[in-house]
Amino acid sequence: MTTIAERGRRLEPDQRRAQILSCAVRLFGERPYADVSTTDIAAAAGVARGLINHYFGTKRDLYTEAVRVLVTIPPVAVEQLPAGDLVTRVDASVAWFLDVIARHSTAWLAAVDAGDPDVRRVLAEADEVAAASILTAVGLPDTGAHRAVMRAYCGLAKATAREWLERGALDRKRAHALLAVALVALVREVLP
Repeated sequence: MTTIAERGRRLEPDQRRAQILSCAVRLFGERPYADVSTTDIAAAAGVARGLINHYFGTKRDLYTEAVRVLVTIPPVAVEQLPAGDLVTRVDASVAWFLDVIARHSTAWLAAVDAGDPDVRRVLAEADEVAAASILTAVGLPDTGAHRAVMRAYCGLAKATAREWLERGALDRKRAHALLAVALVALVREVLP
């Protein structure tokens, strides 16, 4: 979130870009794409609207970058997993995923259901990052077969999240259990 101090001081270009992107992620996480204007984002970031165009081009380009941030697992998420056995690491990984999508549910659901080719491309890239991250988290090598299984698991994770967030057919506890048990079973039963 933008602080008062950030609004009143000059930031380096990378910092300003990151600040605008952070505000966009927050706003797109709270409201649908059509309900967020570049003026809203500029106001939240404390910048002139023209800076959005300068750093991102169009509102659509900024949205695509915001989606990338929302759906791509950052390296720090894997680095900060607790040491421990498979179940402990899987449990923490699933909790992290559910926390992130709960915090940004509106934007996340819109993104994973998007028909927009640019957003779909971002989702495909995010699935590759997720597959590699999960393999790292569970201590398996990143081979073609292993990655294919993890991409399939990503599909299960998205479907489970929809059942929880969109349909209300699962509560968080059951969504967590489903994803954790499935991942442990894949690692122990399918991938050895």
